Amino acid sequence: MRGVVMEHPGDVRVEERDEPRIVEPTDAVIRLAATCICGSDLWPYRGVEQADHQVMGHEYVGVVEEIGSDVATLKVGDFVIGSFFASDNTCEICRSGYQSRCVHAVPMGAVIGTQAERARIPLADGTLVPTPGRPDPDLIPSLLAASDVLGTGWFAAVAAAAGPGKTVAVVGDGAVGLMGVLAAKQLGAERIIAMSRHADRQALATFYGATDIVEERGDTGVARIKELTGGLGAHSVIEAVGTQESMLQAIRSTRPGGHVGYVGVSHEGVTLPANELFFAAIHLHGGPAPVRRFLPDLIQLIWDRKIDPGKVFDRTLPLDQAAEGYAAMDERRAVKVLLTV
Repeated sequence: MRGVVMEHPGDVRVEERDEPRIVEPTDAVIRLAATCICGSDLWPYRGVEQADHQVMGHEYVGVVEEIGSDVATLKVGDFVIGSFFASDNTCEICRSGYQSRCVHAVPMGAVIGTQAERARIPLADGTLVPTPGRPDPDLIPSLLAASDVLGTGWFAAVAAAAGPGKTVAVVGDGAVGLMGVLAAKQLGAERIIAMSRHADRQALATFYGATDIVEERGDTGVARIKELTGGLGAHSVIEAVGTQESMLQAIRSTRPGGHVGYVGVSHEGVTLPANELFFAAIHLHGGPAPVRRFLPDLIQLIWDRKIDPGKVFDRTLPLDQAAEGYAAMDERRAVKVLLTV
């Protein structure tokens, strides 16, 4: 089958890979209907992480083609969505709602690589969630968004305690930040401040519910947030970048007693100023999003056409043109690229 492989940083190829097969009785094999490129895939592409003939991809929707003998909740023909971590959904950590830290978690990108025609899904019962039926083609982008960026943005908003009467600031205008705007709106936030310098992303943020746009960054951006909130700062701040600057901007934009939900993957040695954090008197909560916790509800919202996260995909390419998709996202010519299979 065809699948994306990163030979080394900056060198993305579509190669023939081994066909997936059932290895464990808890596995399923799916045929991908669509996959996509994640902002986190750009870290190895840029050389921040090592890449040596690395299979790529951790976002996926598709149809179950085969199931292991122990799989009980799925059947061949189901259309399913899964998360970027496979999880059993039964261990004590999963039952507490943190499936991304399951004691048996399998990282889909590093191990499986779902930028491909087919994929083996470990722990299928705990990982895959079927849709109510076969989706209309126009719903597939939104369902694919639920596999990662929508679920991650939703977790960030929940971790930031976004809700009725709250002012939410979103640091980061990539796909996750935009989904954080969507989630804050759905959770009832009164005011949503999107921090963005790019007109196309500002337009998407407004579509998803942003009430204000702040173009400034760093200390100037913090000052602008304070100005918009009567000098206090936002009740809830979503950090969706993962750099030192973005984390400090999030912390400093939060009012005392407020919450920061951080989901930006830190790759550049982010450190927290302990003394400043102590006197900030804020809550920090985040990490790898437990997307599986939210999938049933998110799928239903999409199925009922109450949300349209699929608009975050602003470019669609065939799998064979994955290298162009990586370049487009790296050069900020695209927010997020969907790959057709």
